[in-house]
Amino acid sequence: MRYVEPVPRAYAFACIVAVATLAGGVLGGLTNAVNGAVSPGYFVRVMRWADVQDVHRAAIAQGIFEGLLYAAVFSAIFVLVVGIASRTRATLRFMLGVIGGVGIGVLVCWCVGGTIAMGLATLSPDFYRHRFRGVPTEHYDLLRDAWVGGSIWGGMFGAVMSGVIAPVYAAFSCHKAIKAGPAL
Repeated sequence: MRYVEPVPRAYAFACIVAVATLAGGVLGGLTNAVNGAVSPGYFVRVMRWADVQDVHRAAIAQGIFEGLLYAAVFSAIFVLVVGIASRTRATLRFMLGVIGGVGIGVLVCWCVGGTIAMGLATLSPDFYRHRFRGVPTEHYDLLRDAWVGGSIWGGMFGAVMSGVIAPVYAAFSCHKAIKAGPAL
């Protein structure tokens, strides 16, 4: 696979900023669409949305907003690191592949975080209720609340880890391709 082109392709970097930022908004909206449907009570409790008429819609909007913010920061760092490492020669296809991997990684962490929280709430509901204030007392509602809280933390963890791993991986791949020369 070719990671770098022989001449700079600055338009690819502008495209990556736009695509990654929009993808973050979509991912945030989709995950919060699920979470808002699973436990609207979580958002009422944590976000203090007792006066919000449509909690599910507000959760989606919050997910889009936060996804756009996280992705804008990520894409700026990613483009800066990869641009320097590749001397602005990284291909659009390569960078889109890395960005796709980031999205998958965030979704996996979102699922794992929700699953771990549900497991903890199942294993020891008393511990969970004492550790997290205001969680529901009914077991089914507790599990739904645990999914939402855990999946949000998992998604944030995945975003932070991706923010470190993806630029480093891409930079090393591009640097290696440049060293290998035109035989790629």
